Amino acid sequence: MNHEYVWFVWSSAFLLPWLALYWRFPAQRRVQLIASLATMPFGLTEPLFVPEYWSPPSLFDLARRTGFDVESLIFCFAIGGIGVVSYNALTGKGLARVTVEYRRLPGHRHHKLAIAAPFLVFPILWLLPWNPIYPAIAAMAAGAIANILCRPELKRKTWIGGLLFLGVYSVFIGGLELWMPAYIGEVWNIERLSGVMFLRVPIEEYLFAFAFGAYWAGVYEHLTWQRPAATEAQATVVQCHPVNQTEESLQ
Repeated sequence: MNHEYVWFVWSSAFLLPWLALYWRFPAQRRVQLIASLATMPFGLTEPLFVPEYWSPPSLFDLARRTGFDVESLIFCFAIGGIGVVSYNALTGKGLARVTVEYRRLPGHRHHKLAIAAPFLVFPILWLLPWNPIYPAIAAMAAGAIANILCRPELKRKTWIGGLLFLGVYSVFIGGLELWMPAYIGEVWNIERLSGVMFLRVPIEEYLFAFAFGAYWAGVYEHLTWQRPAATEAQATVVQCHPVNQTEESLQ
C-alpha cells in the first residue's frame, strides 16, 4: 500500500473498537460520544509533533506541508471514546452522581486544578530541549495522578483504564508493525527518541498509551462529579459520604 494511506487506514481502524463499544454498551453511548467530541480537537496539536516526533505521509500530504492532517482528528476522536468507556464496559458499571456533601470535602478544593493539570504542565515542559512526546506523556501522567489525589475513589479506574488502553493500543501499534514492517522506522523520528524498542516499536508509544488511558479513564467523572456505580442498574445517586442529606436540601 502507498504510504500516503497508511496513517489514514490505521487511524480509522481505531473506529472499529469504538463502534463495537458504542453498539455493545448503549448505556455508555452518551458519555462515549461526548468524550470523543471533546478529544477530537486535540488532533489539531499535530504540528507540535511533526516532524520532531514523527512525520507521517497523510492524505493530500497535509501533515508534511502544514503539520495538520485529517487522520489526527479521526485518531483523537476514536481513542477518546475508547479511553473513557473501556473500564465501565469491562466491569459493567454505570455512572452515578456524587452527593453535595462529598463535593464539599477539603480535598476537592483543588478540583479544577486537578482537571487542568495536563494543560498546565505541558507548556512548561514543552519549553525544555527534548522531544515533545515526553512533555505530552508527563502532562497526562500528572493529570492522572492529580485525579487520584483529588478523587481517591477513581484510583482503581485510573490504573486499570491505563492498562486497558495500553492493551488496545499495543494490538494496533503491533498490527501496524506487522502490516507495514518498514513504516515505523521510516516515519517515527527514532534518532530523537530514547532508542528503547519493544517488539520493534518505540517505548514512547506504550508510555503514551498508558498515560492517556490513565488520565482519560476518569476525566469524565471528574468533570461531571460522577463516579462508577456499583452496577449498571445502580447508576443513580450514590452516597459517597455518610451524611444523610439530599442534594436539594443542601442547595
